[in-house]
Amino acid sequence: MMERVALAPAAAELLVRLTAVHGPLMFHQSGGCCDGSAPMCYPDGDFRLGGSDVHLGDLVVEGLERPIGFHMSQSQYEYWKHTHLTVDVVPGRGSGFSVEAPEGVRFLIRSRLFTDEESRELNGV
Repeated sequence: MMERVALAPAAAELLVRLTAVHGPLMFHQSGGCCDGSAPMCYPDGDFRLGGSDVHLGDLVVEGLERPIGFHMSQSQYEYWKHTHLTVDVVPGRGSGFSVEAPEGVRFLIRSRLFTDEESRELNGV
């Protein structure tokens, strides 16, 4: 089954450590402004989702009891719907709002366009 979002191994390892500190987590892809366009990680429920947010998928992480939901606004989804997203982590200063910020790292998105075959599978065509 084709998925819209995945995790790089380093991001999965960090999420296990962050969950031990903060409890269950969630992602919301920031749409710009102060944080640019970055995957923001919050304790699950700390970011209020609205009716215009799209749930792209659940990230299953070995070592965690429950998956981590990944969401973005509908307007941003319109730009990203043709891409596969991979959540990764790199050294650097993250956002003060995302739970990885004190770790000296930041989450980022690596993306690639879906192939025609992947698009057909995702859209049921």
